[in-house]
Amino acid sequence: MPLSHGRPYLAIPGPSVMPDRVLQAMHRPAPNIYTGALVEMVAGMVPDLKAVARTDGHVASYITNGHGAWEAALANTCAPGDKVLVLSTGRFGQGWAETARRMGVEVEVIEFGKRDTIDLNAAEDRLRRDPGHAIKAVLAVHVDTSSSVRNDIAGLRAAIDAAGHPALFMVDCVASLGCERFEMDAWGVDVMVSASQKGLMTPPGLGFVYFSEKAAAVRAAMERVSIYWDWTQRADPEQFYQFFGGTAPTHHLYGLREALTMLVHEEGVAAAWARHAKLARAIWSAMEAWADGGPMELNIQDRALRSHAVTAVRIGAPNGTALRDWLSESAGVTLGIGLGMAPPDDPAWHGFFRIGHMGHVNAHMVLGVLGTIEAGLVHLRIPHGPGALSAAAKEIAA
Repeated sequence: MPLSHGRPYLAIPGPSVMPDRVLQAMHRPAPNIYTGALVEMVAGMVPDLKAVARTDGHVASYITNGHGAWEAALANTCAPGDKVLVLSTGRFGQGWAETARRMGVEVEVIEFGKRDTIDLNAAEDRLRRDPGHAIKAVLAVHVDTSSSVRNDIAGLRAAIDAAGHPALFMVDCVASLGCERFEMDAWGVDVMVSASQKGLMTPPGLGFVYFSEKAAAVRAAMERVSIYWDWTQRADPEQFYQFFGGTAPTHHLYGLREALTMLVHEEGVAAAWARHAKLARAIWSAMEAWADGGPMELNIQDRALRSHAVTAVRIGAPNGTALRDWLSESAGVTLGIGLGMAPPDDPAWHGFFRIGHMGHVNAHMVLGVLGTIEAGLVHLRIPHGPGALSAAAKEIAA
């Protein structure tokens, strides 16, 4: 007998759970897109978007997803033939690299694997071996959603500075913005990209590119930039339509306004970081207990390197797919696939899953997911250690 009837829980690493308040804010007739309340609301959202990223710099908004934000960031800073250095720790570092290649940019990738962080010494050494400064930008992902590693962005800034290299520092924060501590100005990030569907608790469809004065100067020196991707007028529009390069994504904006009210003005960004950290520790504690007696293994071993927004898990084929299928069909919980851990046609692909715990998530949601996972382990007779739910509860109660 399936127990999946009732409200389903999408526990994947984006799109994340949307608050009822966000959904209700979107449920309204189409507005006037030329003057009035919508225009005033959007102008008022810009300071809140900057507050989430901890920056006094610029932000440009696009009707797109994270992949489009990658392209926008590159379009404003790199011409065909320019060179970038990509420091990859999973699928999304490779994805940003591929976007750059398709745009005619010369790409050098240093791959650190799916289970480790960026080696800061290796990054510094590579930049020191570029005395002519051929590398125009260094690209890194703060949290790689596939591997669930959290990279040291402040440390990477220090490595770039130690090498004395002038490259732009560009960071993907699609999975981390609003969930993990990120200090754009204090950490010296020149360009940051993010999107609406994870920590910002809004449906997929909005992408954001934040940029510093240094990056703005690089854009000003570009010979040409596609009119749609050009961030100049989006960040400082003379007319409202220029915020979005055309018609505004009206109902996404109503949802985002409500989400930013919840995140910035009610909970507070630092409090949201702390909430995500505590809930992540509860998940890790449960996973570590299950691992002590079965095949389950956290993809990232060092707690200091684990994301507070997503947890990637190894459990061996075919257990990953079997567990995901049972939870979806019998318990109403959807877990994420093991993205990028193995080719889809490799039997090993079925040995992974991910839990998204980002955005609108609280203690009972996390404990509920963990309880249904344990039910699945029992039902499927997958060996596992005892005490997982107790360990998670103790972490929540601490």
